[in-house]
Amino acid sequence: MDLQDIFISNLKIIRKGKRITQEKLAELCDTDTSYIGQIETRKRFPSVSFIEKIAVALGVEPYQLFKDEFAESEEQRARIIELKRELFDLIDEDVGVFLKKHCL
Repeated sequence: MDLQDIFISNLKIIRKGKRITQEKLAELCDTDTSYIGQIETRKRFPSVSFIEKIAVALGVEPYQLFKDEFAESEEQRARIIELKRELFDLIDEDVGVFLKKHCL
């Protein structure tokens, strides 16, 4: 993943996480919605000054738009999956004990 891909990915994740539409982001940055769409589809790349506008509009520091957290995120997702499995195993055991005690 190159720096432009990281920027685009982070832009989308942060924007969607804050429930900001492309239209709203464009309004906050004083630009056209189509320009935000072009950035997010890798057709155009913003200037440094426009990256600052995006960061302000999203309420983040500009460097956060370039921070590669992909590997960390993948590790976190794997750990969450592992924890869910453990939780469901424990629930299954508890349900089995409960059923034996009360129903069988």
